[in-house]
Amino acid sequence: MRKFVAERTKYLVRRTIYFGLSHHSFSCSQSYSSSSSSSTTTVLHPPSMGSTPRSSHSVSLNTINPKVLKCEYAVRGEIVTHAQRLQQMLQDNPGSLPFDEILSCNIGNPQSLGQQPITFFREVLALTDHPNILDRSETQGLFSADSIERAWKILDQIPGRATGAYSHSQGIKGLRDTIASGIAERDGFPSDPNDIFLTDGASPAVHMMMQLLLRSEQDGILCPIPQYPLYSASIALHGGTLVPYYLDEATGWGLEISELKSQLETARSKGITVRALVVINPGNPTGQVLAEENQRQIVEFCKTEGLVLLADEVYQENVYVPDKKFHSFKKVSRSMGYGEEDLSLVSFQSVSKGYYGECGKRGGYMEVTGFSPEIREQIYKVASVNLCSNISGQILASLVMSPPKVGDESYESYSAERDGILSSLARRAKTLEDAFNSLEGVACNKAEGAMYLFPCLHLPEKAIKAAEAVKKAPDALYAQRLLEETGIVVVPGSGFGQVPGTWHIRCTILPQEDKIPAIVDRLKAFHKKFMDEFRD
Repeated sequence: MRKFVAERTKYLVRRTIYFGLSHHSFSCSQSYSSSSSSSTTTVLHPPSMGSTPRSSHSVSLNTINPKVLKCEYAVRGEIVTHAQRLQQMLQDNPGSLPFDEILSCNIGNPQSLGQQPITFFREVLALTDHPNILDRSETQGLFSADSIERAWKILDQIPGRATGAYSHSQGIKGLRDTIASGIAERDGFPSDPNDIFLTDGASPAVHMMMQLLLRSEQDGILCPIPQYPLYSASIALHGGTLVPYYLDEATGWGLEISELKSQLETARSKGITVRALVVINPGNPTGQVLAEENQRQIVEFCKTEGLVLLADEVYQENVYVPDKKFHSFKKVSRSMGYGEEDLSLVSFQSVSKGYYGECGKRGGYMEVTGFSPEIREQIYKVASVNLCSNISGQILASLVMSPPKVGDESYESYSAERDGILSSLARRAKTLEDAFNSLEGVACNKAEGAMYLFPCLHLPEKAIKAAEAVKKAPDALYAQRLLEETGIVVVPGSGFGQVPGTWHIRCTILPQEDKIPAIVDRLKAFHKKFMDEFRD
């Protein structure tokens, strides 16, 4: 008992001393303890009565990295934050708003809007995540034979069959072999698994390349306008300069080589060293699919000007028009006779888009070609800092590039799921395109691919002045009012960049087909009301 009391007393004394000292701020100085000793001691001096107390926040907007302040990402910006607040209001107080649900048309997140995952992919993921069930008799009745076979094959490629362990920083070698084979089958030209870097979606791969290429604000990246805000954000974060080139809305968002040359010359005249060209094909947010001849011109331009070609090809499965076909820039450049020595090319792919829509699994890769061994070592070093991408995403990336084939047990169900999703997306795109084009003062180009429409809004002058009065871009005001009156969430075109004096919104085609009629009805009613309110 006495021992307990003694220990308790020591604890209370220590606690009192600690809190007594830490209750006030103290300055620290070192002093010589005595003339006979060379050691020093720390003396605590209480602050003077007139000293200014320190702020409780040591980090402020004035002290953080200015590159972070400069970075913006409209896809999850102000409108989306407001939509989340309204969603909470609907949950807390049903019937409190003029609509009964939020209809998210702002982001390419298919499964959040009801798209179902591909069965074969999920079966393989389930089996590789929990390998013990592979040996159970009931597994044969629950999973297809080819998903079981694929799971065993993948597990055999993983050291120790440990899907919870770190992998090689470029990704599991056997999975990279599978992806390289898929690329070769797609393009008709060889692919080296050592060129593949598996990443948590395509976004980290883009960041890695910006880290590699951008040394200062004097380094620039040619980037399409409109563009996916990942590019402007990553360029800002890594301290470079975005060099815009404008897509031609009048020709279906065409990419003109003359525009590339003009913007390149302008940037160089300002002392900017342009390091790379970003091309998004199929386009985000614009939905165009490049013609192969146009791609050849782009390849020739990059070769002539010594630019790295950064090819965002994450929507390669999303082509909805019969007269267009996806061609990878790797295939195009090789068909022109250009190899490793002629062109530095980085191609990005993701499991988040296509017909799979596995955004939350965070899987993707970049194929890096045309770089010297010394630069490849530096890319690997950057990848190594992140240790590795997640294993489920790696597995899914290999499945996307090597799905079931004719003769496999899952092929018929897989192809039915894939074709059903893609044909539905095409119908939704056409319905929404027609709806936008039926609105007064709205013009919308054809959605050839990807997952978005980017209609142009010709707004009345009164609407533009009303936006200026509240310090908003006119398309941001339109998007805010659309949300507050209908529950439809879109992204203002100003968040993607646009020709000055033009206004747009980006709308996904992803809500399920049974929701599309309600979206069209709400959109038409809102737009008429908005135009009548601000009619000149």
